[in-house]
Amino acid sequence: MESADKSPIEENAPRKFIPIVPLPGESPSDSSEEGAWGELYQAHQKIYPRSVQGIFAKWRWGLVFLTQIIFYGLPWLEWGQRQAVLFDLGARRFYIFGIVLYPQDFIYLTGLLVISAFSLFLFTAIAGRLWCGFACPQTVYSEIFMWIERKVEGNRTARMRLDAQAFSLEKLVKKWYKHLLWLGFSIWTGFTFVGYFTPIRDLGMEFFLGNMSSWEVFWVFFYGFATYGNAGFMREQVCKYMCPYARFQSAMFDKDTLIVTYDSERGEPRGSRSKKADFAALNLGACVDCSLCVQVCPTGIDIRNGLQYECIGCGACADVCDTVMDKVGYSRGLVKFSTQHAMENHWTSAQTLRHVFRPRVLIYTGILLLVTALLFGSLFARKSFKVDVVRDRASLARIVSGGNIENVYRLQIMNAAEKRQHFRIIASGMNDLKVLTDAEDLVVESTQSRWVTVRLQVPYDAAVSGKYPILFTIEAFDDTEKVGEKLEEKSIFLIPR
Repeated sequence: MESADKSPIEENAPRKFIPIVPLPGESPSDSSEEGAWGELYQAHQKIYPRSVQGIFAKWRWGLVFLTQIIFYGLPWLEWGQRQAVLFDLGARRFYIFGIVLYPQDFIYLTGLLVISAFSLFLFTAIAGRLWCGFACPQTVYSEIFMWIERKVEGNRTARMRLDAQAFSLEKLVKKWYKHLLWLGFSIWTGFTFVGYFTPIRDLGMEFFLGNMSSWEVFWVFFYGFATYGNAGFMREQVCKYMCPYARFQSAMFDKDTLIVTYDSERGEPRGSRSKKADFAALNLGACVDCSLCVQVCPTGIDIRNGLQYECIGCGACADVCDTVMDKVGYSRGLVKFSTQHAMENHWTSAQTLRHVFRPRVLIYTGILLLVTALLFGSLFARKSFKVDVVRDRASLARIVSGGNIENVYRLQIMNAAEKRQHFRIIASGMNDLKVLTDAEDLVVESTQSRWVTVRLQVPYDAAVSGKYPILFTIEAFDDTEKVGEKLEEKSIFLIPR
């Protein structure tokens, strides 16, 4: 992480778009020298965020390292003889360490989405756009790309000067070198992402030997260029214009939500002054109007104008403002995380936190803990195999040799364990019920599935015509014939008239 820039202060105030409408009888070309009649949207102005140090910057970079170590390292971990985390779409199996999930386990994905939703509600109710400012992939990769940009092109002033100068060899070399690093990092990101769906070691060999399949090549470059475009060029535009979270976040805020706040009562009226001057005698507030809070903002807003939907809650303005307050000898906290009620009522930190943990937050927390406990409890109680019972539609019931009535079923046994298992099928629910299968030794290899035809027979005079409930009991045991888990599935037995 780079230290704070030592360059002079340049203005980077937020832009406002004011549409210019021609007067009656005035032609569009006469209404503005710049032809504003044709400007249907605000022209993009590049933002040059200044580097900053502080507690929130350390948290942000800590999460950058944590998330990227997990993302880039997880596919390379092994579990037994396979990749620890692998979503094998071709085989329709998801491997997550010691857990093997099938399409029938879709309910777990639903539970994960519910947990994610309530986590978002909880964090937003407590501290606003906490996710956006510290852990969102758009924020994380924008930070990485801006770090590369600072290393190649220099600090904020150097970058602005480089973009403004005419074409030169220095500009060409720096720009191409930066984009080369961006592209390399982006392709590696796309490669890693595809490595969650194709064994990454095999993918690596195919990549270097040129034997990758067409869809693997497509997705590697698709996600690579998506990273390159979003983090290298679009950056704050994704947060401001494309992300729906910025639009509906206000519905999840209230006056006890922690947000980045400017203390206007203490800071106004703002103005520059000597470090030794008594600002109270000058009828000035604590804000020295240095505009550094604007220069460090990744979305280019002025936090002194109040809460804005473009604010991602990263706390960069709070960090740089604390640095300025230290230099001029004022107390910190002119820009800080606080709530509207706390600012209005001048609450202490303890009072603010007591109101932050209000009933709404406690309800979200309770629901989140309950759903999480149910999900993990279900995973730990999950059987090592699954069984689907399907009646043979071609032959619902028939009379076979020996005078028995026979029903035919097809059982799909899915072995979710990573070891070979033997199975025994037992049926109950009717007198003299006999079970016949097409396999004497029913074996299913690890993480495989098998269809088994099962015929149930009863004597002709065992019961009158009708439907009778029966119960299949499937027992699993290993090679030592030690019985492990049992699973029961219901069905019906038909006796024709």
